[in-house]
Amino acid sequence: MDGSSSGSGDAAAAASVHPAIRPISWLLGTWRGQGEGGFPTINSFTYGEELSFSHSPSKPVIVYFQKTWKLNSGEPMHSESGYWRPKPDGTIEVVIAQSTGLVEVQKGTYDPEMKVVKLQSELVGNASKVREISRVFELIAGELSYVVQMATNVTVLQPHLKALLKKL
Repeated sequence: MDGSSSGSGDAAAAASVHPAIRPISWLLGTWRGQGEGGFPTINSFTYGEELSFSHSPSKPVIVYFQKTWKLNSGEPMHSESGYWRPKPDGTIEVVIAQSTGLVEVQKGTYDPEMKVVKLQSELVGNASKVREISRVFELIAGELSYVVQMATNVTVLQPHLKALLKKL
């Protein structure tokens, strides 16, 4: 950095992001919106959601936290947290622990120009029924879109959750 500033704070913000995080720094912050879910073995549903991506400028890792709630009552539904580690070669490693006791170890790729992260489970632990989970996060017109697919002992990989979130 040459110390110049555009006056918008972008240069200062970029300087406070660890170099390993910069390619996916568009995720950083808190996102809120609504989603919908369904699966052959459950009734369809809608939910409110908040995602948070944060990090320390001295660490090459993003801290992830997610919570959902029932839209009509505000009652908590689900939460999960974990860590995202992007690599310089465009790959990413993610570990997520869900409030249900299920744990995901995911690997995937990111594309800084397209602003998309694609994840595929390498391991789904402590799950009696879930065999596989994939997640795709994408920035579309300034909003964070994601799709989660899931496979169980009795189903193939198919859509489970999707949401569109605005940055707070």
